[in-house]
Amino acid sequence: MKKIINTENAPAPIGPYSQSTLAGNTLYVSGQIAIVPGSDQIMLDSIEEETHQVMKNMGAILEAAGTSYSNVVKCSIFVSDMGNFGKINAVYGEYFSSNPPARETVEVSCLPKNVNVEISCIAVL
Repeated sequence: MKKIINTENAPAPIGPYSQSTLAGNTLYVSGQIAIVPGSDQIMLDSIEEETHQVMKNMGAILEAAGTSYSNVVKCSIFVSDMGNFGKINAVYGEYFSSNPPARETVEVSCLPKNVNVEISCIAVL
């Protein structure tokens, strides 16, 4: 049995997908980019600010599902330039200061809306 979890505190999907899907006690959060919820604004002032907005969006979805960063078991990070990895990693680490989840980070040629970073996750309730 699956349940769709959406919140107004994270950006609305920009395509035919849901913000997240709950299957049993496992939450699958779609890739988040730095869109400011409730607007068309994309936070691109710096890679650090962009990454913070991505993590805030992901956190809002986790909260709407009744879980938190501490229950994230896996993240996937997509970057347009691996040269930004150190800065992205530093911000990411602020949200997972202890017992961080498994993850991979890959460089891709292009991301939606030409952003620099997109992060998805899997969490448990």
